[in-house]
Amino acid sequence: MSLTTAAPMQNRDDYLDAVTLIRTASAAYHTDGETPLDDATYDRLRQEVAAYERAHPGHVSAVSPTGKVAEGALAPGAVPHTVPMGSLHNVTTPNELSGWYAKLDPSRSRGLTVENKLDGVALVARYVNGRLVALLLRGNGRHGDDVSHAISNDIHGLPEQLAEPFTFEARGEVVFTFKQFERANTIRAQHGAKPFSSPRAAAAGTLRATNRLYRLEMTFFAYHAVALPLGTGKPLADVETQAELMEQVAAAGVQTTAATVHGLRVVATVAEAQRCVEQIEAERASLPYGIDGVVIKANSLVQQAAAGSDARAPLWAVAYKLAPAERVTKLLDVKWSIGRTGVLAPRAVLAEVELGGSMVSSATLHNPSDIGRLDLRLGDSVTVILAQDIIPRVLAPVVHLRPKAAEPIEMPTTCPVCGGGLDKSQERWRCAATAAGTTSCGLPAALLYAAGRDQLDIDGLGPSVISGLIGHGYVADIGDLFALNHDQLAQAAGGSTVLADKLAGQIEAAKARPLHQVLTSLGLIGTGREISERLADRFGSMSAVLAADTTALRAVDGIGAKKAALIAAQLPRTAKVVAKLAAAGVNLTGSASGSAGDTTTGGPLTGKSVVVTGTMSGSLAGFDRAGMRHLIKLAGGSPTESVSKKTGLLVVGQRAGSKVAKAEKLGVEQADEETFAALVRDYLEAALDAMAENRT
Repeated sequence: MSLTTAAPMQNRDDYLDAVTLIRTASAAYHTDGETPLDDATYDRLRQEVAAYERAHPGHVSAVSPTGKVAEGALAPGAVPHTVPMGSLHNVTTPNELSGWYAKLDPSRSRGLTVENKLDGVALVARYVNGRLVALLLRGNGRHGDDVSHAISNDIHGLPEQLAEPFTFEARGEVVFTFKQFERANTIRAQHGAKPFSSPRAAAAGTLRATNRLYRLEMTFFAYHAVALPLGTGKPLADVETQAELMEQVAAAGVQTTAATVHGLRVVATVAEAQRCVEQIEAERASLPYGIDGVVIKANSLVQQAAAGSDARAPLWAVAYKLAPAERVTKLLDVKWSIGRTGVLAPRAVLAEVELGGSMVSSATLHNPSDIGRLDLRLGDSVTVILAQDIIPRVLAPVVHLRPKAAEPIEMPTTCPVCGGGLDKSQERWRCAATAAGTTSCGLPAALLYAAGRDQLDIDGLGPSVISGLIGHGYVADIGDLFALNHDQLAQAAGGSTVLADKLAGQIEAAKARPLHQVLTSLGLIGTGREISERLADRFGSMSAVLAADTTALRAVDGIGAKKAALIAAQLPRTAKVVAKLAAAGVNLTGSASGSAGDTTTGGPLTGKSVVVTGTMSGSLAGFDRAGMRHLIKLAGGSPTESVSKKTGLLVVGQRAGSKVAKAEKLGVEQADEETFAALVRDYLEAALDAMAENRT
């Protein structure tokens, strides 16, 4: 059976083979974590086994995994659990979630809790008289393996001694954050150990490991608590809800899921819980740790007791499984290119696999140092995840699945574009000539970036057209785009006059883009949309920006000494490009707020830092990110990207992200779309006119 597909079951032999594979994978999953199946394949195989058993009840094996904790694959552990520790039943659709909710007793409801389903290892932490005395794994649900030797490990959020002498049992998840995972594999490489294949495998292996010469930092989040026979110590107080119980655990000093990005939310209805699921799913790729779903629980402890449990799981909680954001597939090849700043960019060519709802056949590999540190080889099975901005990323090889024929990846010795030398003085290798400004190996990437929506917004200027323009020698920088004639565009577009017409119109429209978008299109290291907007607001013209020295740049909000020096060093090299832009009639003046001055004063948002999250609807339908920033400035506010104590207002749209939870924690004022639209109604028409003008 392959790593990423499960063949349909034709007969009882296929069924029995699948049962054996599930139990083998489950045993590995709950021990060292190095399972031969990724989660999506494993879940699908379990569903097929259950379906076969429903269709052929007379064929059910005595060791069937259906309805059993850890699929019945684990022998009893050494230590009995205080109360059984089940897993969770899964739902995957809003209808299934509503069906689960309908079985709860509504007369005892206190709402629902919603939290991340962390992709780690379930762990029981027993505190007696304020001291951490034992750590247990889930095991078969009735008994768990004792891993108390891990108490001395660096488990953030799980202190060895509490401030007060509480006696209770915290149940939660141990995870490696992505940063902790990268550090862990670096440390293992330094000690000659094989890399972990995934953060979950790292957590499982680290909890069980003894006599290591090094320590690896992990993180614990509690999601439940159980009373222990006292003897000595102080019990947790009697409370009525799950949320109150976890507040006590956090107050005692143990980190809970309330400390995750999305926190522990209490909602009144299943519809609200579904909206939380959608929000968490939308923010998933930006999380610092892996999740494979969202957990919804009855908040009332009385309602929990009334619902009870079955042989496998509590009936008062359910896991809403999300599309897989981590898969295992084959590394077929590595392609090398040069980014817009001259950085050598390795890209993995993969056997196609479904990831996050899309088919993926390539992924980033970061840099050559990562390849060497992880000892990646062609033919390896590799763990692939969705990282920031939904970019597929190779995390690590699954070493225990490495074929004998796996080959080392050949590292380039010269620039793959110009054939010149490489600067290997840092982890990120660069084309030495591009870094020195003598070649433009990063030109394709630079042009593609400049054509992006937040920059010049030239729709249709994709990789193939850019390749044609460069191949024919028509462009050497972004300034040359504005000197292209129709024939040149048609030739670069493979003879398509229709595409040439479109591109000509798009390039002409790009001449009127606001100054901050033109600034962003230059691709200066250390700048982006937000910094470019601030530069435009501060200086009001491209010539003033080019004349700015380090001191003047440091006066811009968000630009410190290091970034100011970096930007200042690049400005002289842009003079030639800017001269071409000026000659072509490209707009080189104005501010991000639409005038040469600063943000409007006297408006309803004057003095407020405003953050926007989600998609706008209702009166604000059609306002994209740039439009909202423009509107905020017209109304006197200062648009920013992240929520902090200094944030004056959070505007909450549809499918809002994790910023809502952070704003709630910090006590930041929030407004929905209609409330905000009413607040800034005097500026809506001007903002809409400006948006229309920018798009024509």
